[in-house]
Amino acid sequence: MSLHLILLTIAPALAICIYIYWQDKFEKEPRKLLIASFFLGVFSTVPTIIISMIGQYLGFHPESHIMWWSLISCIVGIGLVEEYCKFFFVRFHSYRKEAFNEPFDGITYSVMVAMGFATLENFLYVSDGGEQTAWIRMFTAVPGHATDGVFIGFFLGLQKIMNKSYYGLIGLGLTAVAHGLYDFFAINAKLDLSFLLYWLIVFVLAIYLSFKAIRMHQRSSPFSRNMN
Repeated sequence: MSLHLILLTIAPALAICIYIYWQDKFEKEPRKLLIASFFLGVFSTVPTIIISMIGQYLGFHPESHIMWWSLISCIVGIGLVEEYCKFFFVRFHSYRKEAFNEPFDGITYSVMVAMGFATLENFLYVSDGGEQTAWIRMFTAVPGHATDGVFIGFFLGLQKIMNKSYYGLIGLGLTAVAHGLYDFFAINAKLDLSFLLYWLIVFVLAIYLSFKAIRMHQRSSPFSRNMN
């Protein structure tokens, strides 16, 4: 893989990491912990691959021509598997750190993990599909993983501050469904172009809700009141 292609593969995830870091306006997280979260995201691809292989053995086939089974397979076999593996490392690593002390921290750490996952996934796809794949994923799959990270992080931030253990599970479930719908419409657009419109709606809505979630947790930061 050429240096040009490597940069195209890495750049979108790093750009999103930097963006989220600067959106954490009131109390920046320790950089070592952010880097650790990123590489935990890279590692999270390992259990994802293993569990996905088990899922395929059990009959989850996202590309099934039976639409309802394709949908279930996308939500459970892709969405839930990938999001749980990312969720696990946020919940049982970053979440337990003393530095995780405001709602926005959930978004910060979840996006770092998501971008680690997306970076390695990008390498796997781009090494096979080349530059065209890199450009397509730069504006689709990588931002898609970022929105997933924002959703899970938003609810983990609520869970941490409000001390309600079910918020994280709600976030995981909703994110798995959103991720599954994204993949379901993308996969089946090959058979019916109308699915491409549904995919676009899911994608744009996810981005809109992500920015909304970011603004909500910025406003709810206890440190913002200390700076007024």
